[in-house]
Amino acid sequence: MDREQLVKSANELKSVSNSSSKEYSDKIAIIVSRTDELLMARDDLEKLVGNNNLSMMKDNHANHARFISTIIANHNSEVLVDTILWVFNAYQNHGFASNYWAAQLNTWITVLNENLSQESFDEIYPLYLWMQVNIPSFVEVSKQIVDNPHE
Repeated sequence: MDREQLVKSANELKSVSNSSSKEYSDKIAIIVSRTDELLMARDDLEKLVGNNNLSMMKDNHANHARFISTIIANHNSEVLVDTILWVFNAYQNHGFASNYWAAQLNTWITVLNENLSQESFDEIYPLYLWMQVNIPSFVEVSKQIVDNPHE
């Protein structure tokens, strides 16, 4: 899969209602805190994020929630894909393992399911599932962009 195919698949995601978008936004502090808590409790955390990257991981979670809040309020597939590709590249360059993304997204899904209404979760979950399913493509495409920046 390439960037254009990722954008095309992101275009197929259904939009999120204003009420679900607002609920996500209103609960950012709670969901970020719980995501941090669950990931910090992992025995394999250092293998996932590398040495001395805990504050960077927490910053990523806060940035992730604010970004997703913006995306679900104003969906833009190109911004979504390009930002994810940038994040994958930047964080892997800082020592984050590629399987961090699966651990992180699994945790987000758990936390969202615990903290959002069923209606909001059902609307937002497809975006998280899309990100989760496309992790291998994000890893590969972000690497291709770095290796061949002018293509």
